[in-house]
Order: sequence, then C-alpha cells, then structure tokens
Amino acid sequence: MDRGMLRSKYSSIRRPVVGRAFTGGKPVTVGTAEQVAPEIEVPAEARNFSVKDRVVIVTGAGQGIGRELARQFAAAGAIPVIADLGLENAQSVAKEIKASGGKALPLVVDVAKKDSVDEMVAATLAEFGRVDVLINNASLFSNLAKRPFDQIPQGEWQRVMDVNINGVFFCASAVVGSMRKNRFGRIINISSDSVHRGTKNYLHYVTSKSALIGMTNSLARELGAEGITVNCIRPGTVATEVAERAASLTPEVRQRNIDLQCIPRTIVPSDLAGLTMFLSTPAASFITGQTIACDGGYTHSF
Repeated sequence: MDRGMLRSKYSSIRRPVVGRAFTGGKPVTVGTAEQVAPEIEVPAEARNFSVKDRVVIVTGAGQGIGRELARQFAAAGAIPVIADLGLENAQSVAKEIKASGGKALPLVVDVAKKDSVDEMVAATLAEFGRVDVLINNASLFSNLAKRPFDQIPQGEWQRVMDVNINGVFFCASAVVGSMRKNRFGRIINISSDSVHRGTKNYLHYVTSKSALIGMTNSLARELGAEGITVNCIRPGTVATEVAERAASLTPEVRQRNIDLQCIPRTIVPSDLAGLTMFLSTPAASFITGQTIACDGGYTHSF
C-alpha cells in the first residue's frame, strides 16, 4: 500500500486526547483533538512586540546596566523613569535620552528605604498616571570588599540585603496597585550568574541574588491572574564602569569567564536589552516565574 492510500485510509480517524483533570490522576479519554482544541484564536496581544509609550521604571539607571536599559527602552519608544541614588547621574541619562528625541523622567531613590521608593513611584504616577514595567536593577556589589563569610561585618551584610532584596520588595509593592488597576504589568528582576556556581568571599551578594529568584517565583504565583508577569534575568559578568571597580573581577577572571562561554566575547549591557524589552511586551504575556540566563552560554560549562 503506498503512502497516499495510507493517508487516505487513516486521515478521517479522530485521535482521542488523554486528560487527567477531575479524575483523581487517572488517565481518561475526554474527547478528540478537534473537540478539545478547535481552531484556537491567537490573542492580539501575543503579536504585540512593542514597548512604545510604556512607562518603565529602571532602578539603578544612572550608570551601568540600568543606564543602557533606559537608553534602549527610550530608543524603542518607551518612557523610562531614571531612578537612581545619584541625582546628577539620573539627570545626565535623562538629558542624553531627550537629546536623542526621547522622553525620560529622572528621579532620586534609595531603594533600601520604603518612603523613598513610595515617593519615587508617586512622582511617576503624578507625571504619567501609571507604571507599566518595573526593572529591579539597583544592587550592591562593586563597592564590596572580598571577605571570608565569617569576616563580613553585620552592617555590611544588612546593607546588601536592604538594597538587593528589600529594595525589590519595596519597589514591587509600590507599583503593583497601578499594574492591577490596568490589568497589565511587567516586573523584571536582575539577578546574577553567581547564584549558579557560587562565588568565594561574597556570600552576602550571592545570597541576596539567590533570594531574588525565590521572590520572582512567588510573586509570579501571586500576580499571574491579574495580568502581571514577574521574571528574572541572570546575566554573566557584564562589562560596565561599575564592574570595573569590583575587586574580584581581575583581568584573569574576566578572560577565564570569556573562555568558558559558548560565545567567547565580553558581555556588554546592550546584550541584556533585547531580552528585557521582550519580557516587557504584551507578546510575553504567557511567560512568568522564569529565570533566564543571559551569559553567552557560560552556565553550559558547569
């Protein structure tokens, strides 16, 4: 029997679909593929890859990764809020964006202080009426000294947790009301590849970035039904002026990291922009609770 005859003979068979819902875990036939999943209409939002006119808060946007993310969002038509501890840095980035024809709002914030975060978000709402995207980028690392874990001062440990964990909690708590009201929200947390392999002499930093992944997962569970997605990006060692000040990132360490990557080159801030912007779009509405590596394949070496 030739293939054409086989196709003709069996093409009319309606294949059963096995399901487990409401059966106590026992497989049952619940219908045919045509009955269970007729022609599925793709939601219009799933085709929308635009961030145009989205109000995007980027913490730690006065320098490094945050600055580049703000610039890239503005170039794509979004309105970034340049939230930074340093007013001059925030204003400088906003000025650069405006000079290129974009929109931006520079604001001072200390993410470790709830009142400061609340004021920053209130100013954003007063200016634009909503918050669409929150990128939790601010963190402490480059100014930390290398120390064995039992020699980390309590105050330094607490400061890292205040910025890297409490800051994310405060920011998410402050914007979620606006996101709920509009049935749209994107919260994107920036973690680190150090959570995958560990890093000697930076226990507080690695602990904080690991906790951020757990926070991402739990927030995704809480907010998914309200049109709000929560995801985490885990970058490798990104070449920024901030990273240049990190005591652990010697030229030898940088080269070793590059050699271990599938894509053997330095990671730059713009490498994170495409992923971050995609997760911010309506098209990414079905992606939540994910931690996505952006490290040139570095983690494949472990």
